[in-house]
Amino acid sequence: MLNPWLYIGIFLIVVFILPGVPVLISALIAPRKPNPIKNATYECGVETVGDTWVQFKVQYYVFALLFVIFDVESIFLFPWAVAYNQMNLFMALEGVLFILILTGGLAYIWKKGGLEWV
Repeated sequence: MLNPWLYIGIFLIVVFILPGVPVLISALIAPRKPNPIKNATYECGVETVGDTWVQFKVQYYVFALLFVIFDVESIFLFPWAVAYNQMNLFMALEGVLFILILTGGLAYIWKKGGLEWV
């Protein structure tokens, strides 16, 4: 019988080999012939006009992250809704607690002004 720590060791080796080998291979076979055309900044295949360093508001990223967080958390409610016929009181209270935590987070973000599109 194998030691249980052996499985963890093998897993850790695989964890470092799987992403490491493609990175090393790409570093070895990547072409290294830079020129001004290759180093030029472009967006979506179109050359930029004006300054290439344009700052975006952090508000857009925060708004997108809030959407993703609440969207993913609402997906966690789907299995709870499907099993609504078969759950006991504890499960129902846990679902209500989860919804209350989401509502509290939404109220906090709303109060801080995180949902304002300025």
